[in-house]
Amino acid sequence: MLLNSTTPAKTIGIVSGKGGVGKSNISTNLSILMGEADKKVLLFDMDIGMGNIHILLGSHHKYSIMDYIEGREPEIENIICENVHGISYISAGNGLKSIVEWKEEQIQRFFEAMDYLVLRYDVIFFDMGAGATRETLDFLLTMEQIMVVTTPEPTSITDAYSMMKYIHLRDEEKEFYLVCNRAENRQEGMATIKRLQETIRKFLGKEVTPLGILPEDPAVRKAVSQQTPLIRSFPRAPITMSLHTLASNFLSETENIAGQEKKPSFLKNIKNLFFRR
Repeated sequence: MLLNSTTPAKTIGIVSGKGGVGKSNISTNLSILMGEADKKVLLFDMDIGMGNIHILLGSHHKYSIMDYIEGREPEIENIICENVHGISYISAGNGLKSIVEWKEEQIQRFFEAMDYLVLRYDVIFFDMGAGATRETLDFLLTMEQIMVVTTPEPTSITDAYSMMKYIHLRDEEKEFYLVCNRAENRQEGMATIKRLQETIRKFLGKEVTPLGILPEDPAVRKAVSQQTPLIRSFPRAPITMSLHTLASNFLSETENIAGQEKKPSFLKNIKNLFFRR
């Protein structure tokens, strides 16, 4: 199968400090909107053992990345579920959390998979599991950008800050995007984002980029029950309109940094992650 180009995909990790903030719904619908913007998108479900991207997409695929890494499925193309609402997705399966224990052959197959994927797509979104494990945080450090999802709840804000702080202390150049989900109104969402921005600016001396505010909306639960992406089930819902704005803001930010100095590549960072074990 032909690769997309010689330009590697942009890699974005989508994270939250705690569960229940709607991260996977945002990952799924943002990926579809990026696909509608003529981007070739891969959504990589990295929520080990708890992944639900296939449910939100109303799809199912028998293979995961671990089937390829462990040799159960020899062809990398077969682990990709293609053309689901205009995007492709991959499940992490069970076992990716034990990457520190991989054998040399498994590491090599992982490199081969990532080398193939970054040249096949324009954008790869990694929907990470909630919370922060050592493996999750190390893997996030390999990505170019990180999108942090929070809600107005104080615990969610605190956990989001803690995750950004940890990553920033390991890599001060890492770019953060901020999304406030489940806001009762725009004022609450703006206050949440401003609080996090000011805290990060004060204690880390760093600026983060706000991408958008998504309202609390009953359409979300209905779409999950229907196992259809929100933007397909409820195209006129308030949260769908806000998701369109978020996608537009993300595209604008991506274009603005396109000409900036290149940072170490995702593949190089991945190799460094294993070689320093």
